[in-house]
Amino acid sequence: MSLLSIATLFASACFCIAMLLAMLRVLRGPAAQDRVLALDTLYINAMLLLLVLSIRFANTLYFEAALFIALLGFVSSVAMAKFLLRGEVIE
Repeated sequence: MSLLSIATLFASACFCIAMLLAMLRVLRGPAAQDRVLALDTLYINAMLLLLVLSIRFANTLYFEAALFIALLGFVSSVAMAKFLLRGEVIE
């Protein structure tokens, strides 16, 4: 095994553990703000996992999926923050 494959395997395992812990915070978060932050962490870790998989398998399709996740994650974070602050998304 090369050093790159070992590093990508280690990074993938770390991101999977981080995603599991974020999912636990989503399910057991004491407040809505904690759940929103956990969802932000979850989509960022999913995006980074896809980027690591793209490097590991040398496939550019994962980059496009990561970009799509980043776009949807940002929009959903803004919508959730606006909902928590004002109680409505569309004014």
